[in-house]
Amino acid sequence: MRTEEDFLGQLSLPDEALYGIHSARAVENFMNQNPFSLEWYKAVGLVKLACYRTYQKFKAAAEEKFNPQDLPLRFFDDATINALINSASQVSQGKHFDHFIVPAIQGGAGTSINMNINEIITNVALLELHQPPGHYQVIDPFEQANVFQSTNDVIPTALTVAAMQLLNELEAAINNLRAQVEKQEAKHRNTIRQGYTQMQAAVPSTYDKLFSTYNNALSRDWWRVSKCLERIKEVNLGGGAIGTGISIPRFFIMHVSSELQQLSGLPITRAENLCDATANLDRFVEVHATLKAHAVNLEKMVNDLRLMSSDLFRHHELHIPQRQVGSSIMPGKVNPVIPEFIISAVHKIYANDQLITALCGQGCLDLNAYIPSIGHALLESIKLIISCNNTLKCNLVDHLEVTPLTAKPHEVYSNPSVTTALVPFLGYHKAATIANCMKEHNINIFEANTKLKLMESTQLEELMQPEFLIRQGYSLNELK
Repeated sequence: MRTEEDFLGQLSLPDEALYGIHSARAVENFMNQNPFSLEWYKAVGLVKLACYRTYQKFKAAAEEKFNPQDLPLRFFDDATINALINSASQVSQGKHFDHFIVPAIQGGAGTSINMNINEIITNVALLELHQPPGHYQVIDPFEQANVFQSTNDVIPTALTVAAMQLLNELEAAINNLRAQVEKQEAKHRNTIRQGYTQMQAAVPSTYDKLFSTYNNALSRDWWRVSKCLERIKEVNLGGGAIGTGISIPRFFIMHVSSELQQLSGLPITRAENLCDATANLDRFVEVHATLKAHAVNLEKMVNDLRLMSSDLFRHHELHIPQRQVGSSIMPGKVNPVIPEFIISAVHKIYANDQLITALCGQGCLDLNAYIPSIGHALLESIKLIISCNNTLKCNLVDHLEVTPLTAKPHEVYSNPSVTTALVPFLGYHKAATIANCMKEHNINIFEANTKLKLMESTQLEELMQPEFLIRQGYSLNELK
């Protein structure tokens, strides 16, 4: 065991631990087991790497401008800088994540996140220099690992990096799902189906028109998500505690965001107003609102598919794939587990939306202390909605089948709503007379017209052709 201390006292830690006293205190204080996001952890490592590389360039520029004896700032030696760079690079790849012990839900505006990673970076760098973990006289978590940084600019910047990386993944996932839905639309062109409004039979439609509604909704979702990076690309890195840049070299402030942009390959830029970017987190509210809109469209789609494939539907035309055994007691039962997963996931996203909205509004004066919970909810939602798109494509839409029943035309012609097609020719009231006759005698539209003789039978047969029933609108010439 080794002993570490801060101004609150001392703690004993395992000799091999790469975390330190600040992480251990956080675990004692925040008694929950919600795991921190690996994506955010790696993004903090990338931000730290950008900071150390910028520090390295600042040192080189200063040494070029000043004689060694005239340097107004004492810089770390090259071995320390290189060790920090190598250590941060390892964290950015997800290494040593098992030494990140701070839970996701916490107080302190992310200070525990920052310090846990500072301690990991420090101790990995110490090992590289053949020093034992905790030997902070050589490299210190505050003096070296946190150089020119604050929790308040590093942690939200890293959240932005992690979110942007996942949003790129989400954009691709939506487009893949949309393309598969589009294939279903093309495959079932002019396949007639009974339309429904308010769970009651309505006018005839087709399966391609149904799939086109999902395709268009997903296209809108893809477009919205593609714009999200533009909405959150400005970061407050270099702003320090509240965005004023106090105690931070101007060289560092001007160059560190560009360094991060090059490392990440993301369109990250320094915010024009670093204080605003530190104090206000409405950009995350806006991005999550886009996720919520997409979640709404997914829920609508899977609700439809679940209903149409259910045993409640009289004519079982649409079949979703059978993915797993549905009951531990009822043999042969198969449940719609993919739609149920989607519905469960999107309602978690709705809950996260409320949490993010409320906590972003809880920002106080120059900082929002709730960035850990906000970030945890945001990344959870993006990862959930990615998994929804992926499983929908692979496990449902790819293997969706439509098998029209031969009796369907009879079903369409027996539905009183089909008389809607007659309104331009007979008017509403005469068409309603035919509809009421169909309901009263439980007969189809042809039989009702034979009874009432409101239209020539040849004309009615022409109007009841599927291509007429599903075409969009009519022209005046067609009324002749």
